[in-house]
Amino acid sequence: MLTRLKVAGFKNLVDVDVRFGPFTCVAGANGVGKSNLFDAIQFLGALASDTLIDAARSVRGEMGRTSDVRNLFHRVGDTYAKEMSFEAEMIIPDEGTDDLGQKVKATITFLRYTVALAYQVDESLASLGSLKLIREKLEHINLSDASKHLKFPHGASSWRKSVIRGRRTSSFISTENQSGNRIVKLSQDGTGGRPKSILAANLPRTVLSTVNGAESPTALLARREMQSWQLLQLEPSSLREPDEFTTPPGLGSDGSHLAATLYYLARSYQNADRTSKEKAVNWIYDQVAARLSELIDDVYAVSIDRNERRELLTLEVTNHDGTVHPARSLSDGTLRFLALAVLELDSKGVGLICMEEPENGIHPERIPAILRLLQDIATDVHSPIGHDNPLRQVIVNTHSPAVIQQIFDDSLLVAELKEMVQDNQRFKGACFNWLPDTWREKANPDVYPVARGELLAYLKPITSMDGLPKLKQRSPCRIVDRPDFRQLLLPFWDDTE
Repeated sequence: MLTRLKVAGFKNLVDVDVRFGPFTCVAGANGVGKSNLFDAIQFLGALASDTLIDAARSVRGEMGRTSDVRNLFHRVGDTYAKEMSFEAEMIIPDEGTDDLGQKVKATITFLRYTVALAYQVDESLASLGSLKLIREKLEHINLSDASKHLKFPHGASSWRKSVIRGRRTSSFISTENQSGNRIVKLSQDGTGGRPKSILAANLPRTVLSTVNGAESPTALLARREMQSWQLLQLEPSSLREPDEFTTPPGLGSDGSHLAATLYYLARSYQNADRTSKEKAVNWIYDQVAARLSELIDDVYAVSIDRNERRELLTLEVTNHDGTVHPARSLSDGTLRFLALAVLELDSKGVGLICMEEPENGIHPERIPAILRLLQDIATDVHSPIGHDNPLRQVIVNTHSPAVIQQIFDDSLLVAELKEMVQDNQRFKGACFNWLPDTWREKANPDVYPVARGELLAYLKPITSMDGLPKLKQRSPCRIVDRPDFRQLLLPFWDDTE
């Protein structure tokens, strides 16, 4: 779970410091930096698996994948930033498996990972450039300090104690200067053993991406957490495809293997409950059907057709009149909603999920249904982590008024372009702000919250802002229900002409 992210020098994220809760909605106009924030998260996740150059090339560019890694650096005119840096505070699972399938256990579960990269010319590459590692750190955040870092409302006595464990006095990964050389040191989990020293010059990848469970299980689980950060881009063509019997379960980032995931999820549920196999299978299908009925009125059942002759699994939806609709005949919005409904029930689907414009293909009146589903996918921070409450996080972005009006104010971040000055150069960079009287304002009292006028375009256009009442409601509420906005919208709601 990503709780805080600082980014500098990456695309138009010049000096960004963002805190995340279990569910966050980033709203803003086109081209302000919403997708760049997702790219930063994806880039960090790729750095935990791939080489520096492969991670850079996986980031989206203007015409698809990035061909020149220099384009990842912030640019003003023809001048590029000298380096880009990332700092991520995260909660990791306390258990997992290493690359050989062996179980490992973390000694501490609240960590801060920092990495800084610079551009270097490399004529051996087609792009004439590559990346070099400037510094890398993996530090601990002890349980006693957790309340200073976790600012979003949560069950301190239940949820926090179920996810944050352990304490430590030294870093897992650190960078030092020795005789003019940058040295990255990897320490073991225990107190014994000498740190492993690695010369940073010409490192093809981060040290974190190479750790194993034997030397540092905690660092390995931090790597696993970052590897689980995904951008969910549900493609209808992938969602419609049937799966072979041998397809392993697990929803792909494009929505592939939906049928296999639901099929095996239904058949494995009996392990969590002492009911008959048939009742367990039907219970899962019934849960998905009940959720889908929030989007479509005429839903009787959801099931998987098992074709023995072709050895294929096909998702089907049955209406109340008995008509069966295979996945290939369902609408794009229905398929995306189905995929999210299955993901909610899959307790093995943990980590951070980023999703752009979840309202695509959804009727405006059904927007609340998909927002409820997305919020239910995220962990419930008022109950302990467990089989029915996995450590899962959702971040979406949108520019839809229908979405923004229904979002709880505590969950909203507003993306804007603001004028900045750096090295005597003026430019516009991305800024992510919050509404007044929310937990983010309390966590950042020195930062002025977003102007209410920035959100009025998503509600109703107002020319006057005189006489605004002070916000008295302390609990999260939908944007459209906030007293300070509702007062402004009354002239439009009361217009009966």
